[in-house]
Amino acid sequence: MTRRLAALDIGSNSTRLLVADAEGERLQEVERLLTITRLGDGVDANGRLAEDAMERVSRCVGRYAERASELGSEQPLAVATSAVRDAANGQEFLARLEREHGVRTRLLKGEDEARLTLRGVASGRSLDGAVVVCDIGGGSTELIGGTGDDVRFAVSLDMGCVRLSERHLHDDPPTKEQVRAVREEVTQLVPGDVPDGDLIGVAGTITTLATIDLGLEDEVPELVDGHVLERRTVEAELERLAGLPLDRRREVRGLMPERAPTIVAGAAILAQLMEQLDAQRLSVSERDILHGAALLAGDADS
Repeated sequence: MTRRLAALDIGSNSTRLLVADAEGERLQEVERLLTITRLGDGVDANGRLAEDAMERVSRCVGRYAERASELGSEQPLAVATSAVRDAANGQEFLARLEREHGVRTRLLKGEDEARLTLRGVASGRSLDGAVVVCDIGGGSTELIGGTGDDVRFAVSLDMGCVRLSERHLHDDPPTKEQVRAVREEVTQLVPGDVPDGDLIGVAGTITTLATIDLGLEDEVPELVDGHVLERRTVEAELERLAGLPLDRRREVRGLMPERAPTIVAGAAILAQLMEQLDAQRLSVSERDILHGAALLAGDADS
């Protein structure tokens, strides 16, 4: 039986909507939307969600809930991740979204976030051998090792592109020492027991780098999905983007202007991860935690 499901991913950097038709663990996308809302601004330093950031997200959730209803979906499920986990007023904010917009909400623990990401990736491709999925978000990065839908390793690390931008990248353009500080923090945080497996990359930093590598003006999911990013390409793009001031970075072909403030930290995280995992390449997946959240929305106990 096919069900039309809707999920929202309330991340530290963006808020996204997916409406999809589900049959078992397979999803057929109906519509996918993204808005850069920067909910995580200042959370690392202040421990609270800022009022203007909450208002940006609330307006976006309201628009998305209306769109999901227009498309005939079941009640949307909104999942929240690092920024809301880390904020003293995070649960209060989720209650506000439920009250004002009629969505269900779920605050994910780091390991739950990792498992939903693998579930989302598996909804669009066969995972026959061992894989390691890398999800660079605004507040955190998840690493998930597994085979098929069998999660054997999952860790959530406090090293997202918004968080590390705020911690280290204070000049425009950032200095080489500041970029090096991002990479050094990644070195300190990544555990030594990440299993071997083919590397799969998801989420905005990685799909943006793939869009740039493909020479596209805008992200085209059908072209980005499955694209192979070489480690040398990531290193080259990191050097190029880090050398540009913000106003010129906003003009880079394939880079959403709203992502320009955080793409350097995101690229530095990815470059250092690939170095530490001794990965020469990764396969890009357009399916991620948002697709896992849509499947979760259809679970009987969600």
